[in-house]
Amino acid sequence: MPAYNEADYIKQTIDSIVNQRLLPSKLIIVNDNSTDQTQDIIQDYAKQYSWITLVNRSSQNIHLPGSKVVQTFNYGLDTVSELEEYDFIVKLDADLILPINYFETINQAFLNNRKLGLVGGFAYIEKNKEWVIESLTNKEHIRGAFKAYRTKCFKEIGGLKPAMGWDTVDELLCLYYQWEYNTIDSLHVKHLKPTGAMYNKAARYKQGESFYRLHYGGIITCIAALKLASKKKKPLLFIDYLLGYYKAKKESLPYLVTDEQGKFIRKYRWKKIKEKLW
Repeated sequence: MPAYNEADYIKQTIDSIVNQRLLPSKLIIVNDNSTDQTQDIIQDYAKQYSWITLVNRSSQNIHLPGSKVVQTFNYGLDTVSELEEYDFIVKLDADLILPINYFETINQAFLNNRKLGLVGGFAYIEKNKEWVIESLTNKEHIRGAFKAYRTKCFKEIGGLKPAMGWDTVDELLCLYYQWEYNTIDSLHVKHLKPTGAMYNKAARYKQGESFYRLHYGGIITCIAALKLASKKKKPLLFIDYLLGYYKAKKESLPYLVTDEQGKFIRKYRWKKIKEKLW
């Protein structure tokens, strides 16, 4: 669990984990250079529960989607010596409230389907004192805030890529290596902080950059950018995404996937586009 200045939320998150019907074998919380009381809060829990570990990391005080959070996640993962000892690995944000049966349901899903490599619930946010599904939620996509990976699948896809788009490339590589992924709509995860609330202005171009690095190509990028800008109800983001894409193309940024994986991704994306059109 990467955590940066989450003092307002992290208690609720840890409490929801401590109260799970199926407890995790280990909870590693990586405090990434927080300037509030985040570290003190984690330390208090680590003293009470032997399976909770605090890891401190120092990085730049800049919040960009993708790269920083995955770097922090990987920093914590490096402290685990024998990954194979664990059935599945969960990446969690520090601003969530999990339902009491979250890990129990995830575990059962993995047991029921040996080809399931990745699974998660649905995000809900509070509006007018009611918890409603977050607008970015999609039944065909597991939110990056809470992803559970079968360990074998996690290793086969090469772990998480420290770049914007990591929570899309993992699903696409999951399919490439003939694993399945699934969302469980009965698992309502309370997301206490709106997605992207901490992103700075430079982050708006990163989405387009990720489309390039995923080997989408120009046409699929246009369709994906239009869809995402529409979902966020910010039409001008479409321009930002395209600018990010062509900037990345001009600079010949390295791809996140191989050419072969890229061909698979484009074929899969076109298949999904055609399914929705017909």
